[in-house]
Amino acid sequence: MQPHWFIVGLEIFTGLFLACIAIGFIAVIYMYIADKLQTKQAIRHNYPVIGRFRYLFEKQGEFFRQYFFAQDREELPFNRAERSWIYRAAKNIDRTISFGSTQTHDRTGTVMFLNAAFPKYDSDQHTDNVLTIGTECKIPYQTSTICHISAMSFGALSRPAVTALSHGAAQAGCWLNTGEGGLSEHHLKGNCDLVFQIGTAKYGVRDDDGHLDDDKLRAIAEHDNIKMFEIKLSQGAKPGKGGILPGVKVTEEIAAIRGIPVGQDSISPNGHAEFNSVVDILDMICHVREVTGKPTGIKAVLGDEQWLIDLCEEINHRGIEHAPDFFTLDSAEGGTGAAPQALMDHVGLPIKESLPIVINLFRQKGLKQRIKVIASGKMVLPSQVAWALATGADFIASARGNMFALGCIQALQCNKDTCPTGITTHNKHLQQGLDPRNKSARVANYNMSLHHDLKIIAHSCGVSEPRQLTRHHAKIVTESGISVSLDKFYRQY
Repeated sequence: MQPHWFIVGLEIFTGLFLACIAIGFIAVIYMYIADKLQTKQAIRHNYPVIGRFRYLFEKQGEFFRQYFFAQDREELPFNRAERSWIYRAAKNIDRTISFGSTQTHDRTGTVMFLNAAFPKYDSDQHTDNVLTIGTECKIPYQTSTICHISAMSFGALSRPAVTALSHGAAQAGCWLNTGEGGLSEHHLKGNCDLVFQIGTAKYGVRDDDGHLDDDKLRAIAEHDNIKMFEIKLSQGAKPGKGGILPGVKVTEEIAAIRGIPVGQDSISPNGHAEFNSVVDILDMICHVREVTGKPTGIKAVLGDEQWLIDLCEEINHRGIEHAPDFFTLDSAEGGTGAAPQALMDHVGLPIKESLPIVINLFRQKGLKQRIKVIASGKMVLPSQVAWALATGADFIASARGNMFALGCIQALQCNKDTCPTGITTHNKHLQQGLDPRNKSARVANYNMSLHHDLKIIAHSCGVSEPRQLTRHHAKIVTESGISVSLDKFYRQY
């Protein structure tokens, strides 16, 4: 005979089991009726209940592809091989591979570096060149660091993510670009070098009418951490359109920093109201530089080339001291921000085409030494950085590479406030897994690993430091399957 407690427990379990079945049955009946009555989704109407699985599988497909179906080198925007290197670099663990490369070496556009017969020894102590940005400024900026953290605003990113980037940048000795969302206390926590970005909405330095406020600009410049100012004309995710921060991500703190209403979409104008010609661009550059005393440059995605040609001619007409101190060239492959797919997929030139155009133009106009070029847009691996330097860039800036270092899994939810890793969400629950102390170390590791492996490539090519790489040190595979030197290939531009 079974004990009394066993019988009671069995009865409770049976009751709960039957209740669950009843609830489940009622739920199925409800979904069946709801699906048959609605007419917005034909699949659900024609195949009630079962049709719902189609939308579930479609949503989950984004995540299953990268883990189970995609090959190492085929996934976009970043493939598994790229993400794996970044994760290992961020964790400071072994980055070697074995049994051959999964890279396709005969694909058109593949870049291959030319190893020298007498490479430089990795053990030799080589000092990287210190470059000065803003030689015409009251307070120029000097750095030998090549790789930096590109623009990501507080708003697009969460509080712990910005805090981790600030500390990580300080540890790695690189700068952090604030993005167009203004300056927050979280940017300052790590005591790193900062580049303040002035977007089309001029958040943080705007007056009540949305124009540049010199007093606010001067107050920002008084922060010792602010080293440079970047005037954003356009960005890779949405060239020709201003920044988009969905209202769900506009918290009280972010609204206060930007000077906008809480909970409403933060949509910047698609251009600066002050700009009607290249003359206006140079006027603002000179004005910001005069007010702040610090290097001032511009950021843009290259599309139509004529405006840049006109800019160079106007600089030479005025005098070289009127030139921007730096030019951040973004790529049209997209970025972390919310953007219309039509722009992200089809507008602007990718960095592999635009960078040689810009470098060639600056050299032709005699401006290459005056204007430092910062290449941005999927510059996440040492080989990509090496290509940019060989092509003629002075620095690179990466946003998504550092997001991967923070723990990004490419969930493609940056614009929805549902980021599962806490990087691009202001949901307190989702942010709990992002420890700034741990993640800042990973950001620092990633950036230091970039420089370390970049030097390996440079030494293999027979030069002492990466900025000595030239177009003669690499070849690019053409449609014929035969590679030609970058120098010869880019002469067509």
